[in-house]
Amino acid sequence: MKKLFFICLMISYNLLAQNWKLVWSDEFNGTSINPSYWTFETGTGTNGWGNNELQYYTNRTENAKIENGMLVITARQESYAGRNFTSARMKTQGKKSFKYGKIEARMKLPVGKGSWPAFWMLGDNITFVGWPKCGEIDIMEHINSDPSVYGTIHYDDNGHVSKGGNTSTDVTQFHVYSIEWDSNTIKWFVDGRQYYFVYIVNGVNSTEEFHNPFFIILNLAIGGNWPGNPDGSMQFPISMYVDYVRVYELVTDVEKIGTEISNEFELEQNFPNPFSASGGSAFGGNPSTTIKYSIPAVILRQAQDDNVMVSLPVGRHGTSNHDNLVTLKVYDILGREVATLVNEHQPAGNYEVKFDGSNLSSGIYFYRLQSGSFVQTKKFLLMK
Repeated sequence: MKKLFFICLMISYNLLAQNWKLVWSDEFNGTSINPSYWTFETGTGTNGWGNNELQYYTNRTENAKIENGMLVITARQESYAGRNFTSARMKTQGKKSFKYGKIEARMKLPVGKGSWPAFWMLGDNITFVGWPKCGEIDIMEHINSDPSVYGTIHYDDNGHVSKGGNTSTDVTQFHVYSIEWDSNTIKWFVDGRQYYFVYIVNGVNSTEEFHNPFFIILNLAIGGNWPGNPDGSMQFPISMYVDYVRVYELVTDVEKIGTEISNEFELEQNFPNPFSASGGSAFGGNPSTTIKYSIPAVILRQAQDDNVMVSLPVGRHGTSNHDNLVTLKVYDILGREVATLVNEHQPAGNYEVKFDGSNLSSGIYFYRLQSGSFVQTKKFLLMK
């Protein structure tokens, strides 16, 4: 059984407990598609929506409707506006867009040669910078009768670049397809099980596109460069069912503990140490470790004019008159930021936060606490 140990050689800092707060959803419980949320894209696009797709997208109820508390997007084989297939493509562009968060949909998909259902996102700035410079996040794509679903990003690095992964699942049953997206990573999940992730911290490898707002798209394409064209095995009409689409924001709770306030910054050793994130070690299988730290009631600052040290008293809301931003970040051995644990203004007090390193690879990492002119960096060794 794999074991994960954190051996902290030096450190001073806090830990984080995190929760997801629902900020927007469409549960599709009405009688029609909500025009405050969704816009239909119609027609054939440019070069079959850039992929040589065969369908003509419409806004007809024959192709998209609410039924039994679900969105149903249906592709049909019919002669329409010079094409032999129709379907629907819906987007939240100009109505709802999101930068970071957990974005998920519960869906059931069709199968068959030429089918291409997708749940994905494009950058709001596509009108100004075009594709792929706007960035694209494919939360879920499926083609034909493939046993896998795919999660991918597309972006510009002196030309189109894509990175992605896949996992097997029975798409004919309902599953929750999601990403968790923050300033450091994008992670892909099926039913809460992660199967792929990419680093985007500080725009590493030209991924700066993914630090802007994106809008959501749902569509069911027919044919195209990737799946190929339908054959006789496809029995039309085919439908994609969407139970809901939900978006959450990450709420970071740094727990304030005790009432006694320190007069100086203090960072304690994490506990337990070592600890196992694999959940099966001799250390009790605790998947997290706790770090405690203190923010002083009086912050000493150097007065620029007379080069003397002055004390700033605690304000009426428990913060100093010069309220300092507190940050705690984790870096790999190459100096790349891999996690932000704390990034907020905090009043004087004692804090603790919990950290789960199960998504990191084995190796040496550094974490840095900074508040005003105070900076402290420590090192830990992660072993799996």
